[in-house]
Amino acid sequence: MSNKGGMVEKGAMPMKGAMTDQQFIDMAAQTDMVEANLGKLAQIASSSDQVKQYGEMLVTDHTADYQELKSMAQQANLNVPGAIDAEHYRKMIAPLEHLKGAAFDRKFAQEMVAGHTQAVETYKKEAADAQNPVVKSYAASAEPVLEKHLSNAKSLNKPTAGGNK
Repeated sequence: MSNKGGMVEKGAMPMKGAMTDQQFIDMAAQTDMVEANLGKLAQIASSSDQVKQYGEMLVTDHTADYQELKSMAQQANLNVPGAIDAEHYRKMIAPLEHLKGAAFDRKFAQEMVAGHTQAVETYKKEAADAQNPVVKSYAASAEPVLEKHLSNAKSLNKPTAGGNK
């Protein structure tokens, strides 16, 4: 798979122009599957209890969101991908798979802030601009969870009082 294709940093969808509802569903499904996968990886590779707990939250929230996404997409007659595509795997999961401990924690925290910043922007835009009202409603309801993830991801970069890094 080539490295072109309009992808921006870390596999996020480009923000240029309006996204179709199907493009949004594809992006949201990839995000949910990647984040759940990275959450599981964090629980194994991290040396930080804080990062492990964050990973557990990602698995729980993004697995639930993926189920909501599938239900909403069915109502809107849109298709939901069932597996992580090669491009998202290569850009978002593979770079973290070989890391452990503090090195994993630093890279993971960086990626979570960058990825959730992009996701929040995309979901806000879709909540305002989606063609289908069901998609618009879904984006609006999912965005606060992404905001929570972003806020929590920013705290992963800060040392805790107990020094557990």
